[in-house]
Amino acid sequence: MIDALTTSAAAANAVSAIRYTDLHLSPIVFQIGAFSLRWYSLAYLAGIVAGWWYLMKLLGQPGAPMAKRHADDMVFYATLGIILGGRLGYVLFYKPLDYLQHPVEIVRLWDGGMSFHGGVIGVSLGIMWMARKHRLDWLRIHDYVACCVPFGLFFGRLANFVNSELWGSITTVPWAVRFCESFDAAGVCTALGPPRHPSQLYEAALEGIVLFAILAFAFWKTRARYKPGLLVGLFILGYGLIRFGLEFIREPDAHLVHFAQETGLHMGQWLSLPMILGGLYLVFTANKRTERVRPVPADEPAAT
Repeated sequence: MIDALTTSAAAANAVSAIRYTDLHLSPIVFQIGAFSLRWYSLAYLAGIVAGWWYLMKLLGQPGAPMAKRHADDMVFYATLGIILGGRLGYVLFYKPLDYLQHPVEIVRLWDGGMSFHGGVIGVSLGIMWMARKHRLDWLRIHDYVACCVPFGLFFGRLANFVNSELWGSITTVPWAVRFCESFDAAGVCTALGPPRHPSQLYEAALEGIVLFAILAFAFWKTRARYKPGLLVGLFILGYGLIRFGLEFIREPDAHLVHFAQETGLHMGQWLSLPMILGGLYLVFTANKRTERVRPVPADEPAAT
């Protein structure tokens, strides 16, 4: 009797859940012959453009760690770091054995597979290289760039939702979504899964909007930008806590289910722990670095 009631409730929930196909979404914006433009590619582009625009706004305020003329150079290295770091991070953190057997697939970026944690490492290395080249304070540049990252997170998570990927665990909440679990070559959905948390939208709201609001308040309403490491510390601490918490209602990648069962945490949670610890360190030691602040005049070479 109990099994029958459970089955009936599950069936009723599946009927009432939002169907991905009813949203009329597709991972592909348009396709011409073999070429297809995907929303995920546009999300990266939108994040970079919006981040660059906001960075220029931040650099126009007193106490900037670099002049606006450095922004284009910085964006180039950051973009390179996102692509290389994100891809290599995914290869090393999520599918090392698969790519070891098929190394040529590492360069197949259009097939998907990017790691945010790897992207953070790549961007950080790019910033440090650029800062050394121009003799700038690399930690303060991190502060300003961190304020811009939520744009990319917001657009990226929306693209994850459109792509029907990185979904949440099975649930009975009224806003549950039955995501598409397989597409044909034209991007048409061929099979829906059970009702799940739309965790991509949770992440877009928390990692994108909420984290941006926290950093914007700290930058514009406090003297956080005069305390090297505080803003980037708030960012990696906030992201780490959000990601760690949301992973509890997010479905792990199929090939990492056993890893999560064996270790008790998802891969995303293990990768977030160093971010939480590093963020705490930067936040609580920021006051000690206040005397390092030195504005960069817009018409002079920078030096620290």
